Amino acid sequence: MTPAYGKLKVFSGRANLPLAEAVAKSLGDTLGKLTINNFPDGETSVRIDEDVRGRDVFIVQPTSPPVNETLMELLILVDCFKRASANRITAVLPYYGYARQDRKDMGRVPITAKLAANLLTTAGVDRVITLDLHAAQIQGFFDIPVDHLHAYPVLNGFVKNLNIPKNDFVVLSPDEGNVKRVLRHQTKLGGSIAIVDKRRISGSEVKQVNLIGGPLDGKVCVIFDDMISTAGSVVGAAEVARKFGAREVYACATHGVLCGPAFERLRAAPLTEIVITDTIPLPNAPPLPNLRVLSVAPLIADAIKRVHGNESVSVLFD
Repeated sequence: MTPAYGKLKVFSGRANLPLAEAVAKSLGDTLGKLTINNFPDGETSVRIDEDVRGRDVFIVQPTSPPVNETLMELLILVDCFKRASANRITAVLPYYGYARQDRKDMGRVPITAKLAANLLTTAGVDRVITLDLHAAQIQGFFDIPVDHLHAYPVLNGFVKNLNIPKNDFVVLSPDEGNVKRVLRHQTKLGGSIAIVDKRRISGSEVKQVNLIGGPLDGKVCVIFDDMISTAGSVVGAAEVARKFGAREVYACATHGVLCGPAFERLRAAPLTEIVITDTIPLPNAPPLPNLRVLSVAPLIADAIKRVHGNESVSVLFD
């Protein structure tokens, strides 16, 4: 089908330039020309260095730490393209910041996942492509189309290459709220499922004690989660798995936020390997010898190509 939005062009903010370059390369193109600087007082300055009138523009910018800066930069980019008469503007958010605040779980707190969606829509975004939202219902916070991609084809490919015998393989959920996510992986990979009983003490501290399902004795466990932030959940799950007899434990997550004590915790954790994707650039920290980063650039590029051509995106996960 002939696209109705003009010629496709991918641009990038400063949040994850290597990923954006890899996406453009997968599409057989180079990134669009932009100049982004900061005024002496810290305000963001943007200029588009090529004609975008009538174009189908895709802006790659994860709203990853520093979240406020990357989100504001994205809003300014969108406003710039809108005023430059781009035909359609799609925000490509490999990581959607503020997604964890998606409901009022106590009195007098904001729902910032909805606020961020409102800001993007008001700025002029016509469509959103995002990857593994912390909560799938955030799609409903937007009044514009959202293509919610999943990294499980990329992560499952890694696990398949481990060649773990099915009767030795356990897919482990780090908490009860993650069961649907791990079921998607287990459906494709086989093996059995176990769930760690997690109790959150604070925003950065959790406690894991019990195990639902199993047995894990002598098994290889693979933990799947959407993100590793302070690493409390994944490390606690790994320790529970070892406590119940697992011989090896792997951790797979889409987003490697890796903030606070994450590196310290992961370095001391009983994990054979930690696998994340390149949705977020790695923080400046001493490297972890057992950390592997997989690229989601081909997946995002395929989604962009399909959105531009008015083709189905859901077939990517069939």
